[in-house]
Amino acid sequence: MSFDVALTKRLGDTEVSAEFAAGEGATVLFGPSGVGKTSVLNMIAGLLVPDAGHVRVGGETLFDAATGIDLPPERRRGGYVFQEPRLFPHLRVRANLSYGAPEGTAIGDTLAFLGIDALLDRWPRTLSGGEARRVAIGRALLSAPRFLLLDEPLSSLDRARREEVMRAIEHIRDRMQMPILMVTHDPEEAERIGTRIVRM
Repeated sequence: MSFDVALTKRLGDTEVSAEFAAGEGATVLFGPSGVGKTSVLNMIAGLLVPDAGHVRVGGETLFDAATGIDLPPERRRGGYVFQEPRLFPHLRVRANLSYGAPEGTAIGDTLAFLGIDALLDRWPRTLSGGEARRVAIGRALLSAPRFLLLDEPLSSLDRARREEVMRAIEHIRDRMQMPILMVTHDPEEAERIGTRIVRM
């Protein structure tokens, strides 16, 4: 599975552009805040329409401005973990994890490596920042995605919680053979997680 991305989008006075090809492993979009890294993720996810360019994943065209192809987000089959976990506050962790998962999906393996087995009956408001991020990653993985988008998944976490989430991302990168595209402005995170780094 591979990414082939070439995108341009004008947002106000700023033009956001990115062009890269990437395979399995973790590709990190690295750069200072405000250069459009999150906008690139949103264009790949189908939440923001580019002005020009294309997005291809595994040889399938998800977007192509020249031919008018623009698949809706649900048909792109990407798992997206936003900067904020965005868990449903009215659902316990178990129901949050199952939301969007294909019927009959087993959650045991995902729970084990994310270390969230003991959280299933908890409410989102009772979770620490690291726990909430790991649940959000689990929910994205259980939706059976072809690729995973991570937007600053380690931001606003203390060192211990950051390490927990970092290890979970490394596990996905090393064992799940799924292309990951992660945004960060932190050079340590980029070097540790990135199989390849795209500077913006």
